[in-house]
Amino acid sequence: MKRVYGLFGVVALIGLWWLLAVTVFAEGGAVPTPGAVVAGMAADGWDFYGPNLTATLSAAVQGFLWGNALAIGVAVLVLLIPQLEAVATQLAVISYCVPLLAIGPIILVVFGGEATVVFLAAISVFFTTLIGALLGLRSADRASLDLIAVYGGGRVAKLRFVQVIAALPSTFAGLRISAPSALLGAIIGEYLGSNDQGLGVSLMISQQQFQVPRTWGLALAAGLIAGLGYALVALVARVVTPWSNGRAESRSAL
Repeated sequence: MKRVYGLFGVVALIGLWWLLAVTVFAEGGAVPTPGAVVAGMAADGWDFYGPNLTATLSAAVQGFLWGNALAIGVAVLVLLIPQLEAVATQLAVISYCVPLLAIGPIILVVFGGEATVVFLAAISVFFTTLIGALLGLRSADRASLDLIAVYGGGRVAKLRFVQVIAALPSTFAGLRISAPSALLGAIIGEYLGSNDQGLGVSLMISQQQFQVPRTWGLALAAGLIAGLGYALVALVARVVTPWSNGRAESRSAL
């Protein structure tokens, strides 16, 4: 039923887009119809979209892996050494609150090139995954932790046998949000001129040249890729944590 509602929402959104394009925004031409956008994407073809998508996805995936690996590593370190929690959470909040456009030029000057795009993609996912991992690690069943302690297990044993498993649902929840965030960070990095190819660069050029259908086509492509990233991580989470999915379905039934 949720899929039906989701499909209905997409159809309704496309219908509203078409209606506004032929009525409210018909004179200015700033909002093309969905048909015009799709026709423009078909005219540009894979020769245009392929290299740009590949460049952005490459940086976004690298940032996704680096940022999430660092976030999960910090979460585990905080669990093993609780004294580091204040510093870790403060750094996470700073990484979340500081605008990417504010620190992007600094990173561009220091590192330059593709490293800027990867860095901004990584910092875009750090906060979400860190909080999800910390909440998950702390949600471990107290009785199971006590059982490990009774058998002589320490913090590492508790982490290995209980807390890592307990943390998987919350961690995957953060990773689902991180997938679109990494793509957004990469596009912003490309907007800063740190790369000569990618969705961000193409968006900037098409805006400057007032190529309206192409601008919308690039935005649509970015949205589709972000949605696919979210869906892919959700699929992996469903396979890795089937017990969590079953519990969520039971709650929804109630």
